Amino acid sequence: QVQLVESGGGLVQAGGSLRLSCVASGGTFSWYGMGWFRQTPGKKRERVAGISWSGTRTIYADSVKGRFTIDRDNAKKTVDLQMNMLKPEDTAVYYCAAARVYDPFSIPNEYDYWGQGTQVTVSS
Repeated sequence: QVQLVESGGGLVQAGGSLRLSCVASGGTFSWYGMGWFRQTPGKKRERVAGISWSGTRTIYADSVKGRFTIDRDNAKKTVDLQMNMLKPEDTAVYYCAAARVYDPFSIPNEYDYWGQGTQVTVSS
């Protein structure tokens, strides 16, 4: 069982930056592919970034490519999301998620464990 706790959300002006962090406990962190998702009321949860457990492969939603960067530190059991050039449409609750994988280079599409979420609000 993996527990995930996000932090780093807040209010920022358009064009600004935020760095979200997710700390994992329980399980062997380096066995899990990780992802960052976001959700706004009335909309489906969307994956914005994913990373393999090796950290060598990443994937991004088209809407955030070139602005967001996901990275992980397996020794510290953290996965971060650096968000630059933020836009009002990035406003959402952001969730960290984990899925057990057996290929160090795979990025999961289905996730088993979720954090409680952290609010990001971008003002225009």
